Amino acid sequence: MKKALTLAAMLLATPAMAQDKMTLILDWFINPDHGPIIIAQEKGYFAEQGLEVEVIPPADPSDPPKLVAAGKADLAVSYQPQLHLQIHEGLPLTRVGTLVATPLNCLLVLEDGPIKSIADLKGGKVGFSVAGVEEAVLGAILKPNGLTMEDIELVNVNWSLSPSLMSGQVDAVIGAFRNFELNQMEIEGVDGRCFYIEEEGLPTYDELIYVANTESLDTDKIARFLAATEKATQFIVNHPEESWEIFAGTSKELQDELNAKAWVDTLPRFALRPAAFDAGRYAAFETFLHEFGLVPSVNPVSAIAIDVTAQ
Repeated sequence: MKKALTLAAMLLATPAMAQDKMTLILDWFINPDHGPIIIAQEKGYFAEQGLEVEVIPPADPSDPPKLVAAGKADLAVSYQPQLHLQIHEGLPLTRVGTLVATPLNCLLVLEDGPIKSIADLKGGKVGFSVAGVEEAVLGAILKPNGLTMEDIELVNVNWSLSPSLMSGQVDAVIGAFRNFELNQMEIEGVDGRCFYIEEEGLPTYDELIYVANTESLDTDKIARFLAATEKATQFIVNHPEESWEIFAGTSKELQDELNAKAWVDTLPRFALRPAAFDAGRYAAFETFLHEFGLVPSVNPVSAIAIDVTAQ
C-alpha cells in the first residue's frame, strides 16, 4: 500500500510533457478565412495533438512564404499560384496542407463604373497587395482579352483593396476576395462586381494553403497540426453559429457585420480534408503557368506539394 501511495505521489509530481511548439504566419490579418486555425486553438485541438501553435499576422502580406523559406517560421498560410512561382525562383517551399480549397480571388470593379469588360482596363490603374502572384494572375486574365501588363498601371495598395477602389484611386483591384471585399463594399453602400478568375481562363486551384520549408519540415508535427484543423473544420460545419461565436469572441475587431457576412460565405469553402490534395489540380496549374510564359519549365507535382500523412 505504501509503495502504491509513493508511486501515485511520484506520478502527480511529474510535470506534463512539454508540447511541441510551432509558429504559423498568416497571409493577412485574422479574418474568417482562418476559421479552422482559430477554432483549433480555442477548442484545444492543437493541445490535444501535443502542439503549442503561435499564430502571427504578417506585417506585409507578401512576407509569410519568404519567412518560412528563411527558416523563421514552421508554416505559412499562402496561395497556390504564388507557391508555383516561388519554387521556380528557388525558394525551398512545398505545399503541406490546404485551408481554403476553392478560388476566392477576383478582379473587382465598381458595378456602375466604367469597367464593363476586362478589355476596358486598357489605360487604367489596377490595385494589388501581393507582388508576383497577383501580377501573374492578372497577366493571364488580360491576355485572352487582347491586353498585356504594359496596357495597365499597377498600384500597390497593400491592405486597402476595396477602399482604394471605392475612393477612385484605382479602376480595379486584383486579389480581392469575393467573401470579404464584396461584403465590405455592400456594407459601405457601394455595389461591386467580380470577374471570377476561374471563369476567365485560369484553372481552378486551392486559394489558401499551408507551406513549409522543404529543408526543415517536420512531417509528424505538420500532420498533427492538420489533424487539429480538420477536427476544427468539422466542428465549424456541424456548428456554424456556435463556431462563429467562438471565433468572434477572440477579438472585438471581429465582432462586426463584415466578418459575420464573410463567415457565412467562407464556410463552404474550407478544405474538409486539409492534408489531402489533388495532384491533377497542381499539375494543371503548373502547366497553365508555363503555357502563359509565367514559369520557365514544368515542375513535377512532387516538387510542389506533398501529402505529409504518407511520408
